[in-house]
This record gives sequence, C-alpha cells and structure tokens, in this order.
Amino acid sequence: MRLTTKGRYAVTAMLDLAIRQPEGPLSLADISKRQEISLSYLEQLFAKLRRQNLVKSVRGPGGGYLLNKDADDIAVSAIIDAVNESIDATRCQRAGDCTHGETCLTHHLWCDLSDAIHDFLSGITLGELLRRREVQAIAQRQTQRADEEPQPLTLPHATGH
Repeated sequence: MRLTTKGRYAVTAMLDLAIRQPEGPLSLADISKRQEISLSYLEQLFAKLRRQNLVKSVRGPGGGYLLNKDADDIAVSAIIDAVNESIDATRCQRAGDCTHGETCLTHHLWCDLSDAIHDFLSGITLGELLRRREVQAIAQRQTQRADEEPQPLTLPHATGH
C-alpha cells in the first residue's frame, strides 16, 4: 500500500478537528502543536480540503477551521482523495506501463489490492473513528500534554522612574 505522509497527516488533522469541533473553530497552529505536523504543511493540506468542501474557514479573532459536513458524512477515503493522495499498491504509473511499456504479471493483483484498500477506507468515517475509545484516550492525552507545556515567559514592561 502506498499511503504517504500527505494522506496520513490529512486524516490525522481532520480527526483532530472533528474531536474538537464542539469547541468552535480551531486554528491550524493548535493542530500543528498537538499533532506535531508542520504548520506550513497543514496550510497546504487544508487549502485542498477546503477546495473539496470538507472544511470551512472562519475569519477573524477566534477564527480557524470547522468541518463542513457532519463527521459521519466524511469518509477517510474522501480526505485522502482531497489531498490528491492515491492509494496505489502498484508501482505502475498507469495501466499497461509496468515494465517496458507492458503490463507486468502481478499488475492486476496490485490494482485489486488498491481498490480493496480504497473500498475499506470508504467504509470508515471520521464519526466512527471519533467513537472509538482508544482515539478518545489519545486525544485526551494530547490535550493534557499541550496544556502542561510551559508557556513562554513574558516580562512586564519596564517603567522609567
């Protein structure tokens, strides 16, 4: 299975967003901190997710991102598809171009596997993942860790006498 970090990070960020949806719009900086994903990388992913209407942005103070659909209506495969991440178990760029312009012996086997993986991920929604106990436990641990991190020290402005 060829699922790169782009697809994995997009699913992780969307699940983080879904978990915290009741809190209102979520900044990408918060997701970045909690999930340890580069902010600039998240910005690229969320631009693609927004174009596919999976998320919406809220501007202004307290702004950020929200799911644009109910979590039960967002399949994991839709997230991967939105960031142009193909689930391709073959090493072929296109049918009939496996080896020297011809289909290799196992091409159809790997195509069937790719289809099965896509079908599997099409049957799993963010809502289903949200309801999993282990996902809730991990989310709680991440929130506690983020809350316990020391905040930068800010010094009061000096006043002249």
